[in-house]
Amino acid sequence: MLPARAAVTYILPIKAVASQADGEVGAYLQWLAPQVELIVVDGSAPDVFASHADAWGAIVRHVTPAPDLATPMGKVGGVLTGVRLASHERLVIADDDVRYDAVALERIVRELDDAHVVRPQNYFTPLPWHARWDTGRMLLNRIAGGDWPGTLAVRRSILRAAGGYDGRAMFENLELVRTVLAMGGVESVPLDLFVARRPSTTKHFWSQRIRQAYDELARPPRLATQLAVLPLAILGATTIGWRSLALGVAAIVAAAELGRRRAGGTTVFPASASLLAPAWVAERAVCSWLALGARVLLGGVPYRGTVLRHAATPMRVLRARLAPQPPLEQHAPPRRSA
Repeated sequence: MLPARAAVTYILPIKAVASQADGEVGAYLQWLAPQVELIVVDGSAPDVFASHADAWGAIVRHVTPAPDLATPMGKVGGVLTGVRLASHERLVIADDDVRYDAVALERIVRELDDAHVVRPQNYFTPLPWHARWDTGRMLLNRIAGGDWPGTLAVRRSILRAAGGYDGRAMFENLELVRTVLAMGGVESVPLDLFVARRPSTTKHFWSQRIRQAYDELARPPRLATQLAVLPLAILGATTIGWRSLALGVAAIVAAAELGRRRAGGTTVFPASASLLAPAWVAERAVCSWLALGARVLLGGVPYRGTVLRHAATPMRVLRARLAPQPPLEQHAPPRRSA
């Protein structure tokens, strides 16, 4: 358990269409506020912002994004505003659909003893059909480098020393992690650190399919693999027969189940999610081509009235850009005592 008012800053960037003042977000903030410094960076419309200020102003630091930190990917501007205002070295950054419990919050803060950035494991609760479908992605990621959740923990000093991270990047969490690594930082990916996340609406789920596939332009080997699935499936079905597809489906289910069984995953992931993993792979096989088409035909992927081209900055570019920064020792995390 965290001590009362721990030396941690929790940054929650939000841009809501309708007020969240009386909903679950408000109740979650009431629970968080006594434990951490809580900064809500609110880019909502003025009437929604005012409603949030009335409800939360007494328990959180409720601010608008700093104008000089505005970015095409608006969330990044909100995060950087929170980083600037934070009083503490240890930061937890989380979307408004993330729900820590006391155990997970204490654990992720403790992970920063030996790391500069921590990438935990999200799981959906409750679990409507589309969240169960998307859980297949999480399970496969658990055997391929870990989940990319809606929350990270990071040490403020190393992020400030890097000058923040690029707010043009669609895959903003990858951009942040790569920036920390390019500074020589250490990443922790604890697969058994489970943090709950509320599922989106079905409408929002569908709206995210191509955009999430576009993120893989930042990771060419993964993109190439995903682009290959559809033509290989068609080739296999037409030359070898449907048995090849059945074998492929079985292999995907087996891989997802391996991910589910890693590091205690069976405690939060149902077996049905492994069975639905082939559906996610099929979705990504199609949407990868649509994302590539958006890059070629539109110059990027539509996002809130604009088009974002940049998925994330390559590591080699970040290393070259950040190499002249001060030595990492200035940002090294303290070691745990014996």
